[in-house]
Amino acid sequence: MTTGLSAEPQTRTNFILANTSVLSPPHVPEIRLHLADEAHELWQKTEAELEAIGLPPPFWAFAWAGGQGLARHVLDRPEAVRGARVLDLASGCGLVAIAALRAGAAHVTANDVDPFCAAAIALNGELNGVAPAFDGRDLVGAPQLAADHDVILAGDVFYDRELSGRLLPFLAALRAGGKAVLIGDPGRAYLPRHGLRLLSEHRVPVSRALEDSEVKRTLVWELTG
Repeated sequence: MTTGLSAEPQTRTNFILANTSVLSPPHVPEIRLHLADEAHELWQKTEAELEAIGLPPPFWAFAWAGGQGLARHVLDRPEAVRGARVLDLASGCGLVAIAALRAGAAHVTANDVDPFCAAAIALNGELNGVAPAFDGRDLVGAPQLAADHDVILAGDVFYDRELSGRLLPFLAALRAGGKAVLIGDPGRAYLPRHGLRLLSEHRVPVSRALEDSEVKRTLVWELTG
């Protein structure tokens, strides 16, 4: 049985509204999001404290460097998604999904297994006058579930060894099936070293509370194999 804050959708929405401010990510200032910052208690909570109140790690509360770089790429090069059916994998706050809709995608599905992301993406879409669809299933390992999309966007997903080990074969299968796969990455440890073509480079301002520097060199890649 689900307990704590994750129990009710309205509870999740209220929690997000109470613990975030409307901010613009520095590398994508034309988009506004409900984000946590140093002014909010959420920023200070440890993972154990979050688990105690039934809250998964709040990836939805921050605009990560890989997502900012990928969103900037899509907005600056709208031909990458224009008219396409797009899947934003591990969407978090929905930044990349929102950018894809703003760039002219025909349809965008934001995918994330954290139910808080459904609430965050709905709130953030409303702020920006768009409405990404949401899919809360774990699609990794089941590429047939993503088969009706033309473009797969993956921002800042190679931060964990186990996840990356599952993710790369999933993305490779989609690429082999003719999908375009774009990855935004700020130098995470588990980004594959081969089968990538560089598309753009970004210098993304970030918080030292989350990262090891104040600016992250973020690259957008196309998966080629």
